[in-house]
Amino acid sequence: MAGDVPPSLFGVTVFDGKNILITGATGSFGKHFIGTLLQRHRPQKVIVFSRDEVKQFEMQQQFNSPVMRYFLGDVRDPDRLMQALREVDYVVHAAALKQVPAAEYNPTEVIKTNIHGAENLIRAAIHNEVRQVVALSTDKAANPVNLYGATKLASDKLFAAANNIAGGHRTRFAVVRYGNVVGSRGSVLPFFRKLIADGARELPITDPRATRFWITLEQGVDFVLEAFKRMQGGELFVPRLPSIRITDLAKSVAPDFPIKIIGIRPGEKLHEVMCPRDESHLTLAFQNHYVIKPTITFFSPVNYEKDATGAVGTPVPDGFEYESGKNQHFLSVDDLRALNNTIA
Repeated sequence: MAGDVPPSLFGVTVFDGKNILITGATGSFGKHFIGTLLQRHRPQKVIVFSRDEVKQFEMQQQFNSPVMRYFLGDVRDPDRLMQALREVDYVVHAAALKQVPAAEYNPTEVIKTNIHGAENLIRAAIHNEVRQVVALSTDKAANPVNLYGATKLASDKLFAAANNIAGGHRTRFAVVRYGNVVGSRGSVLPFFRKLIADGARELPITDPRATRFWITLEQGVDFVLEAFKRMQGGELFVPRLPSIRITDLAKSVAPDFPIKIIGIRPGEKLHEVMCPRDESHLTLAFQNHYVIKPTITFFSPVNYEKDATGAVGTPVPDGFEYESGKNQHFLSVDDLRALNNTIA
């Protein structure tokens, strides 16, 4: 859980007295987001919206504040979303089917959740006059080569276009895209640790050339909180992150273990992209992040070069691409070892 941070750093009253709903809230991000929200702000209600009653029960033991509400529901169910979003001010959309190989084998299920679920949320948010919606995306949505990434790209486009669909309604939508979250459920660090705990004597690596962007849960939560302050509607926010080599991660966890090369999994990339070259004409560089402008023109034009906080961005050079393998900032084995020690 994030340490105590003065609320003034995050816009004192933005969530105070307001109702916030998080879809997919029983996941790693949702739990960390809620813990941070309760520490830094004084919301009226924090609503957990997810489909797993066991995870919700377990979460209630951790978060039992009087402001907490627990809604069983699936983003595939438009009626339940319509009900859950009544009187809600802010939404973080974290619900998704994310496992890349599983998506390749079960495409229709992933489409139902990641695309149709986004459509359902958009309609319910507009109908209920939600103020702002921030949807979580993934680096795999940039130039996607797998179904998961393709569905998240479709979702990103839906949320951008929703600002036009909203018409005279007040609801505004934005997207946050970032890389692999350190220590999150299903990520490689806990996978390596489990293998070692189970007695493995080698670590599997898909390809020795593989690189990834690297972000902690705390950084991801902070970036989403900042997006609510910065957004005007239609933007896609990308944080500036370090990269890692997967071989270096293995060395940081078990320096004496041999590495077994197992080959790229279905739908997997060697390197991840967060700002594609083909969208360099839409990309703006800010001090600590990038903004990718929507491809469409809205009825009410927006000047994305100056965000809602007054920060100013500048266009990136033509042909710019933000790719993990070409990043200027890589974490060393020692950096990774120190970071690993902070992750439970």
